[in-house]
Amino acid sequence: KIPISAVVTPRDCSRCHPDEAKQYSLSKHANTLEIIWKIDPWLNKGMTSDNERTTGCLHCHGTILKMKDGKLTPETWPSVGVGRINLDGSRGSCTSCHTRHLFSMMEARKPEACGQCHLGPDHPQIELFMESKHGDLYTAHGDDYNWDAAPGTWTPGVDYRGPTCASCHMSGSGAVLTSHDVTERLSWELQAPLTVRPQDFKPFPAKTNWVVEREKMSAICMQCHSKLWVENYYHRVDQTVKEYNEVYFKPAKKMLDDLYAKGLLDKTKFFDEKPELDYYYLWHHEGRRARMGVAMMAPDYAWWHGFYDCKERYNDFMEHSRDLIKHNRKAYKATDYPNATGNTTKPPEVLPKTQ
Repeated sequence: KIPISAVVTPRDCSRCHPDEAKQYSLSKHANTLEIIWKIDPWLNKGMTSDNERTTGCLHCHGTILKMKDGKLTPETWPSVGVGRINLDGSRGSCTSCHTRHLFSMMEARKPEACGQCHLGPDHPQIELFMESKHGDLYTAHGDDYNWDAAPGTWTPGVDYRGPTCASCHMSGSGAVLTSHDVTERLSWELQAPLTVRPQDFKPFPAKTNWVVEREKMSAICMQCHSKLWVENYYHRVDQTVKEYNEVYFKPAKKMLDDLYAKGLLDKTKFFDEKPELDYYYLWHHEGRRARMGVAMMAPDYAWWHGFYDCKERYNDFMEHSRDLIKHNRKAYKATDYPNATGNTTKPPEVLPKTQ
């Protein structure tokens, strides 16, 4: 007898794809609900309604599936989020990238599969990719790519001319094996407030060594580029991280902490005072765009949508903050923050019992 699942989960897929399921289970994709519940005030401080979460954040991050009277609840289903918590205890949804019922490798290899979630003002990877030369090549020649080449054999110059997201973050080359842990080859956590190495990302420390992972990614790059090209590219990324951390983020974080210490900001609710919003935008929007724009070779995002906006936001934030300190005046607190009604109880299905 062949078991049939009403909700197909990574555990079901692992019967034929055990390696892929294991790799995926280690990724930030599969564990994204744990991460956002630890760090995101929209959830853990109740700054959104349950419906706003379900239709917004959790559409990509995934829901915790629940049954009532023998049916999946409307609050949790449908859901194909990458970090969905399934009824069998597994995490994730393979159909988020390999849409049912074709479960196509071609579809998952195209950047649009990633762009359904990786877009917008705070994580604009699809926009960055399309601006880059890699995106130019995909736009011009993508119809001629061999999208159905077997895993581990998809080769630049043979099967495709310019890389996609999957080419760099998943595909194998030589000694670098194919992986369904798309976060494996990262050497910086560019989405964090303070840029850190992946193993130092406290909400979900990577079990990898960034030096080894950079060597893997460099090997992928050198399928097309020279060693000097790749080394100089990473030099620019590292310099960008240093400047963002030291020039923008650390001084802003110190100022925010000073405002709290002096009683000029109230920690009761995040986002209801302008300095809190400006600080958030600085790292979560402009700062991410600057860092990711450099990392993905998108100069307009690196500058005009990135560091240019960082400068403007930083100046406004610091000027406002210094004025509050000078006059010992508390920041204006919004009396109405609509729909901040979400449940703040951290789900036991998401977080380890020790947390």
